[in-house]
Amino acid sequence: GHPDNVAPVIYGGIQVGIHNGTRWVTERVPCPAGLQLVMFIPDFIGKTSDARSVLQPTISREDAAYNISRVAFLVHALCVGNLDNLKWGVEDRLHQPQRGGKLYKYLYPMIEAAENAGAACAYLSGAGPTVMAITAGASGDIFAQREKERSDLAVAKAMRQAAKEFGVQGQVVVTNVSNEGARVVKVVPPFSTGGITYRDNI
Repeated sequence: GHPDNVAPVIYGGIQVGIHNGTRWVTERVPCPAGLQLVMFIPDFIGKTSDARSVLQPTISREDAAYNISRVAFLVHALCVGNLDNLKWGVEDRLHQPQRGGKLYKYLYPMIEAAENAGAACAYLSGAGPTVMAITAGASGDIFAQREKERSDLAVAKAMRQAAKEFGVQGQVVVTNVSNEGARVVKVVPPFSTGGITYRDNI
């Protein structure tokens, strides 16, 4: 799988990765406190082949420079916790315009609706069809926060309404970034033997 998918699963958190010619190298990007993820997941499954078929085989130098600058801005915004700058960091010219224009007509209206409702930013998740919005709340678990400390409810409602206007059914999932990656929960035979007990008695 792609490192942007595999690395967070293994190591947790927000990860960036490259292949240095010999192996994959990944690093964690800090996650601002209170960051929440609001996902609108359509009821239909997007085909990877369709999502790739609408992309241009070549890109202009201008568009490449545009996206590189946005990625740098995105990583910086996450590192310093400036959620206001996430909106500019997720701007894209390489795949969202093509996929939003041909496959997911609801994409840009939903992005606009989410941001107008208080999201820091919104974008197409991977190749789609899910749309992700980032919101900010108080620190800690969202269930321990008062409604006025959060914006996820208003954003979720706005995203559902935008989808409805395009006849798209789906569900909204609100979650946050997990800093814990893959975790061993059971080992056979167990590591814990004799006078040594490991966590969870595995």
